[in-house]
Amino acid sequence: MSKLAIPQGYHAPLSTYEMQRAIEFIKSNFQVNLGNALNLRRVSAPLFVEENSGLNDNLNGYERPVGFDIPDVGVNAQVVQSLAKWKRLALGRYDFKPGKGLFTDMNAIRRDEEVDNLHSVYVDQWDWEKVITREDREVSYLKRTVRDIVGAVCETNDALGVAFPSLHTKLDREVFFLTTQELEDLYPDKTPKERENAIVREHHTVFLMQIGGKLKSGKPHDGRAPDYDDWALNGDILMWNDVLQCAFEISSMGIRVDEESLARQLRLAGCEERASLPFHKMLLNGELPLTIGGGIGQSRLCMLMIGTCHIGEVQSSLWDENTREACKEAGIMLL
Repeated sequence: MSKLAIPQGYHAPLSTYEMQRAIEFIKSNFQVNLGNALNLRRVSAPLFVEENSGLNDNLNGYERPVGFDIPDVGVNAQVVQSLAKWKRLALGRYDFKPGKGLFTDMNAIRRDEEVDNLHSVYVDQWDWEKVITREDREVSYLKRTVRDIVGAVCETNDALGVAFPSLHTKLDREVFFLTTQELEDLYPDKTPKERENAIVREHHTVFLMQIGGKLKSGKPHDGRAPDYDDWALNGDILMWNDVLQCAFEISSMGIRVDEESLARQLRLAGCEERASLPFHKMLLNGELPLTIGGGIGQSRLCMLMIGTCHIGEVQSSLWDENTREACKEAGIMLL
């Protein structure tokens, strides 16, 4: 059953028809801004990959991918949970050079997701990846990329306000950077989510860095698979959601693992057997380009900019009966 929260006095900011127009506007406008900001080209991407390829991601380590057999091909396939590894492989296959990258629409099913106002079992995001040099694998390059993405988000939000004058979402272009350890030190008695709410309430736009490894408390701030982001060079872009009064993640991203950090993180995560998978072998042998990449939630961005309180107002998915009835009573239309 989903955890539903409806803010007191909430009303849908647009009619159903205008909502569809606004969603289309955001998606078409932002992908142009993102491509220009990061020098990306649009490509096609798979909906599923071969089960034993090592290309799928296990995200936080417990999510079960949706699998099925393909008798005529003779393989078992899995619906993608992320395209992080596929994108890196594609950049090498397509001969992208440093400073250039790709983006694509990523659609996925995450059946173990705990659904609520912000989470659905259906995932729709812009997945992007860019080739970098060995010298780019440092924090200042990561921060510049974050500022470019936030700039693209704010440009789309400004354009949306012109096209739909009744919408008044304000976003902060100034990014506040800190690590998960610095955040834990600031709020040692709070949970990770409470810490995020506290820091984003104060600074509005935050890039929270170094997610995946254990902190001084002995626990990680959040889970990250050991075989795509470098835990020392990654993070989440968080913005303040004024409707829901909470920190709102719009992107998980990072500089990807190289040979050394992959081996180290597989060891720390107790997943050294993955080193024998085809993708991991290529990476450990230095056969894949060095990259930076991430995902930016399409429905998340629409929620934030339009000012809806539930992701089901901007995305078609499945919801339990209690959620459907509560939303209906509150005048909230789930697509």
